[in-house]
Amino acid sequence: MPRVRIVSTGGTIASTAADGEASGKTPTLSGDDLLEAVPELDDHAEIEVDDVRQVSGFQATVADLVAVLDAVERAAADGVDGVVVTHGTDTMEETAYAIDLACGTVVDRPVVCTGAQRPADRLGTDGPANLLAAVRAAADDRVREGGGTYLAFDDELHAARWVTKAHTSALGTFESPGTGPVGEFAPDGLRFFREPRRYSTPIPDARPDSAVRVELITNALGVDGRRIERAVEDGADGIVVAGTGLGNTTAELGAAIESAIAEGLPIVLASRCHAGTTAGLYGGPGGGATLLDAGAIPGGDRQPWKARIELLLALSAGLDAGEIRTQFEESAST
Repeated sequence: MPRVRIVSTGGTIASTAADGEASGKTPTLSGDDLLEAVPELDDHAEIEVDDVRQVSGFQATVADLVAVLDAVERAAADGVDGVVVTHGTDTMEETAYAIDLACGTVVDRPVVCTGAQRPADRLGTDGPANLLAAVRAAADDRVREGGGTYLAFDDELHAARWVTKAHTSALGTFESPGTGPVGEFAPDGLRFFREPRRYSTPIPDARPDSAVRVELITNALGVDGRRIERAVEDGADGIVVAGTGLGNTTAELGAAIESAIAEGLPIVLASRCHAGTTAGLYGGPGGGATLLDAGAIPGGDRQPWKARIELLLALSAGLDAGEIRTQFEESAST
């Protein structure tokens, strides 16, 4: 039987109303508690548990992310065949992407993230089914051969490179815009639509440093450049801009971006759109072509929050401006 280690970090899958419904749901269940609800896991793998954190996804910090990355590499060093990370859905895609980037040169086995949209003490909770799917994926021969990081949810398996949370409460909340899932779960096994493998470009030995500040600033109608200016004044190490459309901003925000780039600050230009990639089509003040000509780094089809994770890891690893640009360009082509 394959050995699969479950790295438990909390999230909705582990949440109950321990102090009464009025107090709200909080993570209370351990990894062993989660296993008790899914006895079928033993049919697919020899299960181990590593309780690393007990936090909601929206509370996750850089220190929490480091703890997860360390737990994944610890599991690999112990010789397990696959890893499952239970996590809150609010930031699960960011953690999954960080694993794919930071553990890429060390971990040659699959890491599958999962969680739940309905708390453990709610009727119809989806946690047990998602956990079973994640273990099935981590134990699957083809996934183990391909390695890489995935997200298993609502009978679909998504690559960490593209997956994003698309609905606040629906069980089928995760989507991979433009690519679709890697596979789906059928009663007799995994059905693949695409080769299971790592689709990100690793950043060797990267660990996010909580002292490194990467701001995320969103463009919208009438936004000015004051947030960029404040970020520069406060000592930000990098900025990700969630532009509109193909990666455009207002004239005022664009002018502030150009000034920050001229001062040597790395700025990644992403889009707030759900799908598609950035492109330098429009000129004029704030246009994507103008900003890219000024030195902005194209974010490609990454969601802005994933671009922030990648920039954080790149800066924490000591990559210079040229290396950061190469990292984003190479990762965009995979």
